Formats: sequence, structure tokens, C-alpha cells
Amino acid sequence: MKISNRLKTVADLVPKKVIALDVGCDHALLDIYLVKEKKVAKIYASDVNEKPLENAKENIKREKLDKKIELLLGNGLDVYKDDIDTVIISGMGGLTIKGIFRNNMNITKKLKYIIISPNNYQRDIKEFLTKNGFIISAEKLVEDKKIMYQVIRFERGKAKYSKSDYFFGPVLRQNKDDLFKKYYLKEKLSREILLNILPKNYRLKKIKLKKEIKLIDNEIK
Repeated sequence: MKISNRLKTVADLVPKKVIALDVGCDHALLDIYLVKEKKVAKIYASDVNEKPLENAKENIKREKLDKKIELLLGNGLDVYKDDIDTVIISGMGGLTIKGIFRNNMNITKKLKYIIISPNNYQRDIKEFLTKNGFIISAEKLVEDKKIMYQVIRFERGKAKYSKSDYFFGPVLRQNKDDLFKKYYLKEKLSREILLNILPKNYRLKKIKLKKEIKLIDNEIK
């Protein structure tokens, strides 16, 4: 089954034989792929809206996986089941993802793995989860339709990370390949553009942007 580069990268970071919940499953393409590849022992696919679940149901039925993927209608971790040890969230904003875990800390503390691909605010969710009992065990960059994304796997543990680790990713920093440089040169450019258009009274924001530009320059030189 063919899925997007982004979803394929998310799937690659899912440990084998886990019982997973895919929050915001959309068409359930990731869930179908994970079952077909025999990566998960069991998977729940959830969405807050009925329309995506209807589409997911049709796709699951077409693949004859009705008995292997359970669909759940609900918001975030409200649909959590006691046997779930892994949560997957892809394609949401980083602050939204952070809110899902922060507002359900009783559930977050039970999880063994969390695999996410935030659209933004990656640093915020990294800091939040690593300060609440997780380590970053795997990270990948992926380019999909000319847009680059981060995919991150957290698992239970304790570790200390620097500001640079949070900004670039502790695992990504170990392998500064061409995609790493391309990604962060693009991040640098976006900051330079913002720096030039911000009004003069945004002094603190400008200082922060200049620091981040310098940080990028030092990392990829």
C-alpha cells in the first residue's frame, strides 16, 4: 500500500507489537499501513469529526481490515483505552499536540511511546514531554511535496538536553546530512525575512531571532 513520505516516516518510527492510538487518523491510511506491515499488535484510529471517520471506515472496509482497526469518535485522548501503550499524532500544530498531552497527564504518564510529527512548535512539545518523563529516542526529517517535516519518537526515560538539543533535535544533531542542512537553512531564511519586516518596537523578538540565526550558523557551518 502506498502512503505519503511523511506517513511512511512516522510508521518507520513505530516500535513493533505496540498497541497504538492514532489521534486524528483522517483517512486511516497510516493505520492500514501499520496493520499490513504487521508493526502493531492492535491499533485504534480516532478523529474528532465524523466525516474523516466515514472515509476511514470505507478505506478499512476496502482493505478488509474491519476486525483489525477499531474506529473511535472523540477528541484527543478522551478515547483512550486501558490497553493502549503508544500514541501517534501527525499533522497537527505543536501547541495543539502539547495541549492534548498536558490536559491528560494521567494518561500521558501511562504511555510507553509517543510518536509525533508536528506542523510547528516542535521545540515546545520536545521540552514539555522530556520534562515529563520521556526521552527522545528517534528523530527523522522527511521531505514530502516540497515541504519538510520533523518526526519524533519519545519513550519512557530521563535525559538532560541543551537548548541546542531542543532547537535542532538531539538525534538529528548526530547526523547532519544534506536534509538537515537544507531544513535549517530554510529555518534561518524565514527568521531573516521576519527580522527585516518586524517594526522597530519588537526589540525583544528581534534579539531572539538574531540569537537563533547565530545558533543555526554555528550548527551547520
